[in-house]
Order: sequence, then C-alpha cells, then structure tokens
Amino acid sequence: MNAAFERWRAATLAPFEVRIFAAIWIATLVSTFGSLIQGVGAAWLMISIAPSADMVALVQTSTTLPIMLLSLLAGALSDTWDRRRLMLIAQVVMLLVSLALAWVTWRGLITPWMLLAFTFLLGCGAALYGPAWQSSVGEQVPRALVPSAVALNSLGFNISRTLGPAIGGAIVAAFGAQLAFLVNAVSYIGLIVVLGAWRRPQPQRTLPPERLGDAMFAGLRYARLSPLLVAIFVRATIFGVLGSAVWALMPLIARDLVGGGAVTYGVLLGAFGTGAVVGALMVSHLRQQMTNEALVRAGSVLFGLASIATAFSPWHATTMLALCGAGAAWVGCLSTFNSSVQISSPRWVVGRTVAIYQMMTFGGLALGSWLWGEVAHAVSLRTSLVAAGVGFLLSVPLGRWLRVPQDENLDLESIRKGLPAMSPKLDIVPQSGPIVVNVEYHIAQEDHVAFVAAMLELARVRRRDGARGWSLMQDIDHPGVWVERFHSPTWTAHLRRRLRLTRADQAIEEHAHSFHRGAGRPRIVRYLERPPTALEAAAKTYGERVGERAAMTHPLFPGSAEPVEPPGRNTQ
Repeated sequence: MNAAFERWRAATLAPFEVRIFAAIWIATLVSTFGSLIQGVGAAWLMISIAPSADMVALVQTSTTLPIMLLSLLAGALSDTWDRRRLMLIAQVVMLLVSLALAWVTWRGLITPWMLLAFTFLLGCGAALYGPAWQSSVGEQVPRALVPSAVALNSLGFNISRTLGPAIGGAIVAAFGAQLAFLVNAVSYIGLIVVLGAWRRPQPQRTLPPERLGDAMFAGLRYARLSPLLVAIFVRATIFGVLGSAVWALMPLIARDLVGGGAVTYGVLLGAFGTGAVVGALMVSHLRQQMTNEALVRAGSVLFGLASIATAFSPWHATTMLALCGAGAAWVGCLSTFNSSVQISSPRWVVGRTVAIYQMMTFGGLALGSWLWGEVAHAVSLRTSLVAAGVGFLLSVPLGRWLRVPQDENLDLESIRKGLPAMSPKLDIVPQSGPIVVNVEYHIAQEDHVAFVAAMLELARVRRRDGARGWSLMQDIDHPGVWVERFHSPTWTAHLRRRLRLTRADQAIEEHAHSFHRGAGRPRIVRYLERPPTALEAAAKTYGERVGERAAMTHPLFPGSAEPVEPPGRNTQ
C-alpha cells in the first residue's frame, strides 16, 4: 500500500518540490477562485437582465472567443518576448477591467451587451496570459515533470471550481453580482506579486528575435507540418465543441431541469469541479497505466454518458453525480491534450503551439456554446444535451485516424544549441539573401524508391523549420545523382532554421543520408542568390564607374585612367 502511494505521489506531486512552481500554483489557485466567482456573477446577472437561452450562452462565448482570436498573437509574444512581463501585463489588465465591471454594476448602469463587452475584455486578458503561463511550465520544472505539472495546474483550477462557484452563488444571492466582480479584482493581486518577484531564467539568444508577424506564421507552419500536433488539435477542437453544451447551459440546467437558483447553479459547478479534482489527481497515474489515446477515448465516453444523464436526471443528486463524471473526463482529456502539445514541441515554438491548442479548444468552446444555445432555444434544453452526448460517443472511432500521440521519448533539444554561427567567405549581413542550399546525394538504383520516401519526410522537417521552395532533382545524365534544393529568405532565417533542428529531426535526416553511396557525407553547397534587381544595380554601378574613368581622361583632367574590367572577368 505504501509503495503504491509513493508511486502515486512521485507521479503526481513531485513538481511541488520546485519553489517557484509551488508559489505560482498557489497564487493562480487564488486568482482562479476569483475568476470562477466572477463567472457565476456574470452568468446569473445575465439571467436577471436577459433571461433567454441564447443570451445566457453568449456569456460563455464572450469569455472564450478572445482566446480563439488572440491566442496565436499571445503565443508569438510569449516565444519572442519576456513571458513573465507578458503574464504581469495580462493580470494588471484583468484587475482594472474587473474593477470597472464592479463599479458599473454597482451604479446600476449594466446592460446585457455591456456585460458581454466586459466579459470579452476579461477573456482578452486570459488569452494573453494563457500561452505564456502554459509554456512557462517548462521553465519552472524539469522536462520530465511537465506532464505532472500540467496535471497539477488542472488540479488547482478544479479545486477552485469545487468551491468557487458555490461561494460565488452565495455571494451573488446575498450581496449581488457587483461584489463577485470586486472579489475577482482582489484575487489578481497575489499572482501579480509572485510574478513580480520571479527571476525567470533568461534564454541565451544567438540570433535576434523574430518579427511578430514572422513568428506567428512560423508557429502556424510548424503546427501544420507536425502530424502529431494536428491530431491533438483536431481532437481537442471536437472535444471543446461537444463539451461546451454542459458548460454553456449550466445556468439553465440549474434553473429549468433542477429547479434551483444562483446557489444551486454554484453547487452544480462545484460538483463538476469535484469530479475534475478527482480526475486531476488520477490522470498522472492513469497515464502510466494507459496510452494517451485510450485515456481520451474513455474520457469521451464518460462525458457523453454524463451529458445524456444530465438531460434526463429526475433528481438533484443524480445530476451532481453525472456532472462529477463529466468533470473527471474533462480534466483528464484536456490535461492529456495539453501535456502532449508541450512535450511534442521544442522550446523555440512551444508558446505558439500551446496558443494554437488553446485557440482550437476554446474556439470549439465558443462555437459550441453558441450552437448548443441555439439548439436549446429552438428545440429544447434536453435535446441540446442529448445531441452533445451522442456526439461524444460517435467521436470515439476518430482515434483510428487521429491518434493522440504517445510522445514522452521525443528528444526535442536543438543539436546545434550553443554552437557558433557559420562563418561565410562572402561579406554577408543578416538581411543578405536569399540563401540557397543544395545537398548532393549519390544513390544506388535499387534504393531510389526508398530514398524518395525518406526525402519526403525530411522535406516536411525542412519546411516545418522554415525552409522554402523545397525540391528534389535527379541528374538526367547521371541518374544516380540526386540534388535536394531549398532556400531561406535571409542569412538570419537560414541560421535560425539550422538552430531549430532537434535530435529527433536529426534521426530523420540521418535516415535519408544513409542511402548516400558517395565518399563521406552528402556534399552541401550554400549559395547567395543574386536576384535580377541586384544584378541590374551592379551593372548600373559598373556603368557609373566606367563613366567616371572616361571623364577623367578628358583634357580638363590631366593624366589617364586605368581601364575598368567588367564584373566577373578574371584578371591577374
């Protein structure tokens, strides 16, 4: 028994031994309490001032939509800027918005659309904060502890969820929504203090940071060309769309199916949170016993059955039990998706991949909240919940084509980390380019098919890391000679692409190189492309020089000038 407990403790609680993780975790726990209390206040206030199902569901949409719209921008900022500062700015913004919302509500000036605007702004703060916080986990704890740390972050959120909504319901019932909004504002202070004191390790940069637009495009490109990440994103989006039915319609479940008020709504959210706490405590242990795919399939089935049970439950107690199961499935699946994204991404892009994951998941939540609200408004609340539950059950076979990866053994450290930049023989500045790379292979005829297959996989890696215009050519006169060709727009982009090659990518490259039958390794030649505009400028300069020399032979200029040789002529 003691041995089993020690294994569970080591798998689940080890990140708490890292001081900064523990401090941020506690401060985040308090802040999450405030956010959930605010959420209860906003949802119940909307029921009071605009009681239709679609307007109530839009509260959830207004909170999650900014995450879909701004996550990629926030992820690029977190990878190219100081994550700690970005987290601080987001917390201060949410503090100010919460104070303004509390004041407007207290003065009785709040309207339904004004409430949605304030919750949208709070969602914008959360969108800026989320990718930086999630990607900073790898800076707070060692890589081996990242899955446990992600699960503990989910645990903290769901501990808050067990009590926060119930407390929020009591506050709203006794004092009104304005006090719930004020409590949320105060809850940000502790996290602001902790982040202000954190001395985040500063990564060594051998190259200047990417421009924001380029960084966003690079994150999208990396995600699109990473099959492991694509599978996670699609599954997480579907999970978000289907799971949003219970989330968005919870106030109506409390009012229409259970027959309660604000306190009942808080209690139901607390039941969901209780299940989520159990799920967060068990997910690290379950990941040791099950594959990630099996865990996600089990969670989808459990959530689907819980949604259907909630629709038909005749008693308060059975509704709470169903929501407990939904909560456990929710945190088990989302923490699995989250940790898989972080472990499947190298450090240079992890903020952006986490942002894309959040954008897809919360985009699914926003879309689903609107969709299920419309279904509930047009047909019935029960129909909406049952349709979402059936959708969960039908989503299980997707694992045959979009399997959640088992990727803990991926080595995503850069193989060139800390190495000095290559020294070219030409006088090149950072913006010189395009830089063209040719790699020459000598391939036996019987290996041509296998070589091409290996090169297509290598092409994916090259393009994912920033190579452009990739092509593979075969010599017409010497069929055993093949040339791989690609380019980078600038010298800096070329160096940045080289630094992104990981040890896992190197294995793909070495497999392609293993088909080479020439002496040594394949021959690599780098070229600085001279575009026509540059050649025209050189020719113009040459013409000006010729004119200057000719003018100096005029009688007004004594002496004679040496002839100017045209560019490219070899003179000794």
